[in-house]
Amino acid sequence: MATAAQTPRFTHPAARGTCPFAPPPAYRQAQQEEPVSRITLWDGSASWLATRHEDVKAVLADPRFSADSTRPGFPFLTAGVRQLNAGRPTFIRMDDPEHARLRRMLTGDFVIKKVEALRPRIQRIADDLLDRMTADGRTGADLVREFALPLPSLVICLLLGVPYQDHEFFQECSRVMLRRESSAEEVGAAQDRLVDYLNRLTEAKRTQPDDGILSRLVERGELTTAEIGAMGRLLLVAGHETTANMTALSVLALLRNPDQLDHLRRHPEAVTGAVEELLRYLTIVHSGLGRVATEDVDLGAVRIRAGEGVVCMISTANRDEDEFPDGDELDLTRDARRHLAFGFGVHQCLGQPLARLELQIALATLLRRLPELRLAVPFEDVRFRGDMLIYGVHELPLAW
Repeated sequence: MATAAQTPRFTHPAARGTCPFAPPPAYRQAQQEEPVSRITLWDGSASWLATRHEDVKAVLADPRFSADSTRPGFPFLTAGVRQLNAGRPTFIRMDDPEHARLRRMLTGDFVIKKVEALRPRIQRIADDLLDRMTADGRTGADLVREFALPLPSLVICLLLGVPYQDHEFFQECSRVMLRRESSAEEVGAAQDRLVDYLNRLTEAKRTQPDDGILSRLVERGELTTAEIGAMGRLLLVAGHETTANMTALSVLALLRNPDQLDHLRRHPEAVTGAVEELLRYLTIVHSGLGRVATEDVDLGAVRIRAGEGVVCMISTANRDEDEFPDGDELDLTRDARRHLAFGFGVHQCLGQPLARLELQIALATLLRRLPELRLAVPFEDVRFRGDMLIYGVHELPLAW
């Protein structure tokens, strides 16, 4: 049984390879040779790396692996991520029962039935954005700026009760907070600006309530303004950054796989399954999910000691050949529902029904209304977000 004395394989995150859609080669090699590996983090500290589907799922489901970022040994991915969790962690960085208590306050807003009721409004938003993109005979646009980013931003603002007119402010705060090279001071300042904004907005809801989530949390009377502001920060940032990047990256992946794009054009009813396969194939959380052991736990051939961190690489887990044969291939006919793109266990993404719906509507609407959709620049000129914690593209110039 291997222990912490194992020599680190590499420093996390590893360098990317030639395929921008794939996890860095070092992780795939580790998956084949040493699926639970020792790695070095940015600050020189050591952690374990889990790369197989079976092992990642086991860690995320096991309460002996804590999501509490205040525990010694928790594996922070950057200095900025550590700063994000300093003093004001959100419920995704807590364990039960506190995690469950806070999460339950939001569960009803994201159940499938309630989210599905939003379909007509989200469809109108998508159509309105495309109307603007194609107005006056325009034949090209940056999909990120004009469609992929505003669509989920408009939706999460609608749900929270945040004025969309402030989108440039909160999107810029998000960019600083999620940039890998941002210093702790830069992240802290951006987070403070965003939380102060949400705190002021929450206070305003006390005298001017609406039907948004922030108002409802105020009306419950169980949380302080600061606690509501922290929840709002999590939902606002996660609610637009993840779906925006998945949308743009999905379109690019389809354009690079014309047989799969043609399949979806010929079978638009297959968009639900196509979204699951794109989530599996792209898995935009390329840095992994952190946990720390609260007691000694055996994982595969390795014994992880109490206080040691584990980084769960859901990107490699979603390409594990034992779970998804030919996992490096995009196959929209594949049953990909076992993917871990939203995590697993009690901490899996609360907003996944909304993200799925937004992606289904975005892709179906784009392909229906823009049948000649194509890249407007050479593929080699596309700027991928390797510098960000949420993977994707910075811009996506398209023509039609």
